[in-house]
Amino acid sequence: MSKAIKDTLDAANRIVIKIGSSLLVDAANHEPKKAWMAALAGDIANLRNAGKQVIIVSSGAIALGAGVMGLTGRPNRLEDAQAAAAVGQFRLASAYETIFSRHDIPVAQLLLSIGDMEDRPRYLNARNTVEALLGREIMPIVNENDTVATSEIRFGDNDRLAARVGQLVQADVVILLSDIDGLYDGDPRTSFDASLIEEVDTVTDAIREMAGPSDQKGPGTGGMVTKIQAAEIATDGGSKVVICNGVDNNPISRLTETGTGTLFRSKSRPLDQRKQWIRGMMAPTGFIQLDAGAEQAIRKGASLLAAGVIRVDGDFRRGDLVAILDVGGHAFAQGLSSYESSEASKIKGFKMSDVIDILGYSGRSALIHRDDLVILHD
Repeated sequence: MSKAIKDTLDAANRIVIKIGSSLLVDAANHEPKKAWMAALAGDIANLRNAGKQVIIVSSGAIALGAGVMGLTGRPNRLEDAQAAAAVGQFRLASAYETIFSRHDIPVAQLLLSIGDMEDRPRYLNARNTVEALLGREIMPIVNENDTVATSEIRFGDNDRLAARVGQLVQADVVILLSDIDGLYDGDPRTSFDASLIEEVDTVTDAIREMAGPSDQKGPGTGGMVTKIQAAEIATDGGSKVVICNGVDNNPISRLTETGTGTLFRSKSRPLDQRKQWIRGMMAPTGFIQLDAGAEQAIRKGASLLAAGVIRVDGDFRRGDLVAILDVGGHAFAQGLSSYESSEASKIKGFKMSDVIDILGYSGRSALIHRDDLVILHD
């Protein structure tokens, strides 16, 4: 049991709680787990009575809508999933309004697409909306806008959406409710000697390996892998992250009482807000591969210069997000390009001083400036 988790929750003023489909929806009949939701509402009422602001990130729309449409399991076709989301989101919002009205807690629905988080003006508009709701003591309930999201351009799971919301509102802590107590050093379902990891200072390759494969057997889409990815995004932005068991009733009360879970500590020097935004973006429109020397320079904080580029792929414009690959083809950074893809292809391998001769005009001082570039993995 981690005293650090209890201390974190006691000190937190703004909390994001992510709830997955498997916790919220009965897979057998596609109905909300009303007793579980009612108990959760009591937990959140206690947090609010203690002066804390709460934002919920909730899955469940597709799972609830699938039952109405006569589908079994999660829909395979995109159009069926979108239709199920359209039906289920209404049921989900209605269920939340009902349970929270018993505690006189007004709620608001906020549906976000990845475009809302990756276009800077829309990102700021979303943040202003959430701040306005919280300022009036209205609790936002956030979900991905699955009715319009495509399979290629979406968050893909609400763990990462919760992390992005944590960045958006500068949350003190993001709580990811799971079906196990937290991150283990082995699979607790198959290994009796697997131990719970109570605290993580930095997400390393060893931590990522502990997460194992994504589990998509239930109505949800995530697993421990996506929770680790979410923890990286949120902690970069200055939020702490707690993964804990949410299966039984009153998961938040149990967490505050026992401190059982895994705490990911936030970075001592969190990224500034612009870099948080870039770090959390998920839909690169192109790829730039570097030689070993350029990779090392980027890792030390340099801007990306054309001389170190060995390959350019994709069709991107100036200002678009591009993934930066090492020699082995693995993405280790990403940033906003100062050049279009056609220009980048022409100047790759050359010095920036040669750009005017190659393109016929003077371009920017770097292919990607260091202020528009973030490292994904150390």
